[in-house]
Amino acid sequence: MNCVFPQPLKGVERTVDASKTKAWQATLTPHRSLTQSGFLLIMGIVILINLVVGGLFMVVGAWPVAAFAGLDVLLVWWAFRANFADARQVEQISITEHELVFDRLRKNQPPQQQRFVRRWVRVELEEDSERELIGRLTLVSGQIRIAVGDFLAPEERKALAAALRSALAIPRI
Repeated sequence: MNCVFPQPLKGVERTVDASKTKAWQATLTPHRSLTQSGFLLIMGIVILINLVVGGLFMVVGAWPVAAFAGLDVLLVWWAFRANFADARQVEQISITEHELVFDRLRKNQPPQQQRFVRRWVRVELEEDSERELIGRLTLVSGQIRIAVGDFLAPEERKALAAALRSALAIPRI
């Protein structure tokens, strides 16, 4: 069985398992446009600018400014490090004939897994059509609510919601 998203999704890899247990699967990852070489280039430019500015202030006699220029470099490096750590999270949704399995992997956190009985799962997408806003996508079963793809763009969440609803509507996968 082939599952088709209404439109291509960035950060979503769609696979269908053709082994004994057939499953619809989507792997969600955050989109990051900055590569490692781009990061090194930006950090090199930031370091160079801060060295020049810090050096000029040292020559003038305002040496504390040079220390703060070094602090700027550390703060930019820390912000990029946090961004790259967020980029390593993965969410995987698998829908089999009887259940929906949601796995979430984040750096420095234990893996989370939630299993739902397939026929009791609802896909909810917060939408404000009046203002054309798309909010949070959640999987709901009874009292359990799990947010899915918070890092996706609004249109990608909408497309994912449609794909999940159609996959759940298929009687046998």
